[in-house]
Amino acid sequence: MRFEESFKIWNQLSEDEKRQIESSIVQRRVKEHSMIHQGSLDCTGLLVIQSGQLRAYSLSEEGREITLYRLFEQDVCLFSASCIMPSLQFEMMIEAEKETEFWIIPPDVVERIMKQSAVFSNYINETLSARFSEVMWLMEQVMWKSLDKRLANFLLEESVLEQTAQLKITHEKIANHLGSQREVISRMLKYFQQEELVQLSRGTVELLDMDRLEMLCE
Repeated sequence: MRFEESFKIWNQLSEDEKRQIESSIVQRRVKEHSMIHQGSLDCTGLLVIQSGQLRAYSLSEEGREITLYRLFEQDVCLFSASCIMPSLQFEMMIEAEKETEFWIIPPDVVERIMKQSAVFSNYINETLSARFSEVMWLMEQVMWKSLDKRLANFLLEESVLEQTAQLKITHEKIANHLGSQREVISRMLKYFQQEELVQLSRGTVELLDMDRLEMLCE
């Protein structure tokens, strides 16, 4: 897929704005588990995903992770260009969950075109608002929803993403996604296994009863 097809507002930009982007974009391909952005240490630029899957997460002072959202084909990542938005104080890490190919629009070009183009500026603001809504929804889940419900929901979402009921995933990775501790997740998964909701083996969680997991989420 070409950049013009991946960037949703491309046809609404002026010819000059298109030229500025075309002359500056960089295409990258990264392997699974590659770190792409490390919070305030980086100002990578605006990412436009061509293929693959990225994970945006926050890291606590104790080193505990929690997944904020994921990025897929044609998604745009703005927090990797947070240096152009001084009022945005939000530490976020971005890593590749799968081999991923994406384009980078340098931060200075993003900033310049935002000042020139109402279409581009509105798109950035709308995308930023949508991402914040996702993060606020997550915070609501963490605050008010029990861990067993969040775990069941995560397993079901993972099954849809991977298109299989047999998930190749460790307890530690699940804990990182949910902002919990590995030991807590292991205990909860063992309880799920006792209830015949899942079957556990080394590095694998097999979902046995999707209907009951969905009922648990409710």
